[in-house]
Amino acid sequence: MAKPNNPLNGTIVICGLGLMGGSLAFALQQAVPARILGMDRDPDTLMQALRRRAIDDVASGDLIGEADMLILALPPQATVDTLKELAPQLKPGTIVTDVCGVKRFIVEACDPICREHDLLFVGGHPMAGKEKSGFAQADAALFNGACYILTPAEDLPTEVIDVMHELVRRLGCARLTVTTPEVHDRMIAFTSQLPHVLAGCYVQSPCSARHEGFSAGSYRDVSRVAGVDETLWSELFSINRDMLESEVEGLIVRLEDVRKALKDNDRERLEHLIKEGRLSKVRADELPQSEDLT
Repeated sequence: MAKPNNPLNGTIVICGLGLMGGSLAFALQQAVPARILGMDRDPDTLMQALRRRAIDDVASGDLIGEADMLILALPPQATVDTLKELAPQLKPGTIVTDVCGVKRFIVEACDPICREHDLLFVGGHPMAGKEKSGFAQADAALFNGACYILTPAEDLPTEVIDVMHELVRRLGCARLTVTTPEVHDRMIAFTSQLPHVLAGCYVQSPCSARHEGFSAGSYRDVSRVAGVDETLWSELFSINRDMLESEVEGLIVRLEDVRKALKDNDRERLEHLIKEGRLSKVRADELPQSEDLT
């Protein structure tokens, strides 16, 4: 593998200036001395990014070849397609990373492309976001206190991990998790994708339209992520369908236990199920956490 370039003092290109890419641009402008270049298919977004000084310039023509790091802030398939297009234009040793919420698909497709062109790929997933998307929602503080996940190949030079570690720290993230693509996808099916499934189903109750005056924190907590981009999230669900299907099946079994206890008016069983939920939450909260960056 090539020796990695030093992007934090060099040139970072961000491809895709939506919520995630735009927020990365704003945050990096504050956090590192690197030159931040941007790419986006929407000319208006590029103009807004320049006007708001999220980026220093548009990454077009020969400027792409000056990148020391390429951050692909795009949906999964667009990430792969864009890397295929840009890889031949990047110099050897360029670090390439992504922000996708699925990792097996991304790593299996992107790592070989990077190796072919002597680039250094590390899968990435910042655990941060909002219910609304687009550059207008971009926020430099989006990553403050967030977790960041990396899924590097076993033979990736340690210098690349060191660079990513420092980048994540400077973004304001509180925790860094380094794991495999398989573990990532299993856990994200539970921590991120299943809650989106649950929220979407929950708000389809006829009561949802009449919740005003009857709701407080519980309604907000459960329904919050129902208003997401269905195009992006259906792609994420589909790519990670085996892991997500398993989590949905488990949830259905547990919901059926509650439904049956209600139907049978079995208060003892209901109390047991509620207690199991409480104890599961206590046990989970007591487990060791990933690396603390604070």
